[in-house]
Amino acid sequence: MLEVDNVSVNYGAVRAVHSVSLSVDEGEIVTLLGPNGAGKTSMLSAIIGLVPVAEGTVTFEGQNINRLDTESRVARGITVTPEGRHVFANLTVEENLILGAAIRRDADGVARDLETYLDMFPILRERFKQSGGSLSGGEQQMLAVVRALMSGPKLLMLDEPSLGLAPQIVDQIFKLISGLRDHGLTLLVVEQNAQEALKFADRAYILSSGNLEFAGTAEELRTSADLMKAYIGEGVS
Repeated sequence: MLEVDNVSVNYGAVRAVHSVSLSVDEGEIVTLLGPNGAGKTSMLSAIIGLVPVAEGTVTFEGQNINRLDTESRVARGITVTPEGRHVFANLTVEENLILGAAIRRDADGVARDLETYLDMFPILRERFKQSGGSLSGGEQQMLAVVRALMSGPKLLMLDEPSLGLAPQIVDQIFKLISGLRDHGLTLLVVEQNAQEALKFADRAYILSSGNLEFAGTAEELRTSADLMKAYIGEGVS
């Protein structure tokens, strides 16, 4: 579904990502791991078109999308939930979700999807008329995920979905994310909480200082204390 081939990303004279290649097959959950400043968010930004690709190509469903703007990539089926959630605090949950579907023209499909995701995330149905800013951190993360889903994506990219959440909420969020695969979604998840992400991922990549340091199965990485310590700073628990 997604092929990133030798992609580099620059910010002015600084190269944030160095010739990185990765892929996500349809129906997979793939996690992109690494410490702060590793280039993970830059990679997602290049895939969705928020920053230009300095070198290399991004291919989605067999087509080179380097020249497409972000709106066109969303229309093709790629969307991202950004780090920090960025819900519209002054808008209701309902209004946030409607905005997520702004590019769609299939009103019946939007209504069906809304009901489907409210069934999956029932707390959002309970909070439907509340402002986004009144929600807890975990509820805001759920709102951010469902808002992204309302665009009708084929590939959902999540940037640090567990950031700032209590441990019991982190487990709940990842179980919900894992369940999205059963609804036909493909996921690319950027995380610092490697142990949690690797429970649900099929494959994993590690970035460090903008370089690709590991590509393999999630199980291979999860059970390797040396790899976890070398690139993520975690042992195997």
